[in-house]
Amino acid sequence: MTADRLLSGLRVEATPAGRHRGAALALRTALEIAVDRTLNAVVPGLAGTTMRAKMLCLRCYSAPTTARRANAVWSHLCLGCHYHQYEIGPTRDQVRVWRAEVGELVQALVP
Repeated sequence: MTADRLLSGLRVEATPAGRHRGAALALRTALEIAVDRTLNAVVPGLAGTTMRAKMLCLRCYSAPTTARRANAVWSHLCLGCHYHQYEIGPTRDQVRVWRAEVGELVQALVP
């Protein structure tokens, strides 16, 4: 997985902060793809809606705890992906926790 490769730092020419932010982006994308697949299996045509709307819809088509966890980690990943000059980016430990959570959620969301 791309996030694992970025976290390992092997053959990746980027700063640690850049690798962590890149891994967060890869994890967010993986989670968004899993949510899209889950929702498209039950309600085709939601591809044009925002991810916030999809997260709200997810509550109706998956277990409530799964939907809450997905929304929470997605929100954290969104914050971790965006660069702000006045903020420190996500740490390696934060990204590893998000990696574990996204891995579990992707498995739980498989239609």
